[in-house]
Amino acid sequence: MAYPSYSIYSAAADMTSSTTQKYDAIVVGSGPGGASVARELARRRLRVLVLEQGSAAPLQGTLSQMAGIAAVPGKGAFIHRDGSLLVSGIAAGGTSTINFATAAPPPLAMFSAHDIDLAPALESLRAELPMGPLPDELIGPMARRIQLGAEAQQMAWRKLDKMIRPQICRTGCWRCVYGCPFGAKWTARDFLDEARQLGATLIDQAKVDQVIIDNGRATGVRYRRDGAVQLAFAENVILAAGGIGTPRLLHRSGLHPASSPFFSDPVIAVMGQVDDIDGGAEVPMASGLYLHQEGIALADMTLPKPMYQAFAAQVGRVDRLMAHAKTLTLMVKIRDDIGGGIGPRWVDKPLTPADRRKLRAGVDMARGILRAAGARKIFKSWHFAAHPGGSVRIGEGVDSTLQTSTANLYVCDASVIPQPWGLPPTLTLLCLGKRLGQYL
Repeated sequence: MAYPSYSIYSAAADMTSSTTQKYDAIVVGSGPGGASVARELARRRLRVLVLEQGSAAPLQGTLSQMAGIAAVPGKGAFIHRDGSLLVSGIAAGGTSTINFATAAPPPLAMFSAHDIDLAPALESLRAELPMGPLPDELIGPMARRIQLGAEAQQMAWRKLDKMIRPQICRTGCWRCVYGCPFGAKWTARDFLDEARQLGATLIDQAKVDQVIIDNGRATGVRYRRDGAVQLAFAENVILAAGGIGTPRLLHRSGLHPASSPFFSDPVIAVMGQVDDIDGGAEVPMASGLYLHQEGIALADMTLPKPMYQAFAAQVGRVDRLMAHAKTLTLMVKIRDDIGGGIGPRWVDKPLTPADRRKLRAGVDMARGILRAAGARKIFKSWHFAAHPGGSVRIGEGVDSTLQTSTANLYVCDASVIPQPWGLPPTLTLLCLGKRLGQYL
């Protein structure tokens, strides 16, 4: 099953309509938050325009396409070990196209403290989305071995909820990491396609560079496509360009400080060799644990060979480059302190002393699991991250309706998460989008 083709509006072919047509809502960005709010609005037969910076070409599950989707905006990412290698997805569906499809439930209490009840949206989404632990037959041999190691360490290891359709998922497959071409992995493109079928317009490869403000309220956006400047107008503008893209757009529009602190959920991969497994192709993050008080998450993370080799080369372990099929990999993720800054052309997120302590503790736990699983020649990567957020926080950058201080201008992406959390935000953003769409 392949993803459906998208009907992409050609702004270049119809300059007049793109500069005069009025919409009920413009959604900038098509990740989980943007796609969710667009679908809710389209369900109510409102006129919706979705502008996506990346491409809406069908997902092929190839390394070359993934390399074109994944953006790395971190300052000094490969220059110094404290630099932030931040990965974000620039494509229809946003980072959901390249993430590992883990459905961590939203931190309801965190949002309740800001008078936001996400429970109804969560209940509704759970009823319709493919969401749950993988069946045993889709758990790979490396994930099973890591689980045995964790249980030997008396850790409460459990299967994680995945947004994967098990009936069409394939054993021995790793393509969900590169964008599943079979339709087994849920992505925000599913909601985008539904919104389009209900009448929403999707324009891809559209770089929004400014929010248009008239008499103190947002009335539209200016964007570029195929080298031409276009204008679009609407009653409401929803920014869903991500934890990095949204604050930058607000800054370019004169609506936000030049530098925004944020969190990033840093990750280290800890790897070790076993001699009795020949694998390397399975769904990552099938099982794991989250230590809420410590702010540390662990999970199996079997990666495709090119990604594994990049990690090994990054830390100078050229002796391990050809050991992919026999290497167990554990993810160590932490809830980091808000800090650093997102500037107009750079992103910098150094680790704090508390962040370092958490990572050291998590790496020690991962080493113990790997040793208990029979692994040797253990090493770790530098840290990287893929969940930048908190840069336009609820209570500071937006209110409980997700509206900014500018009337009719809303934000619906990871940038509004009010405090560090340390887990994948996809399901949280879907809930926020559903709630915002119903509100509008």
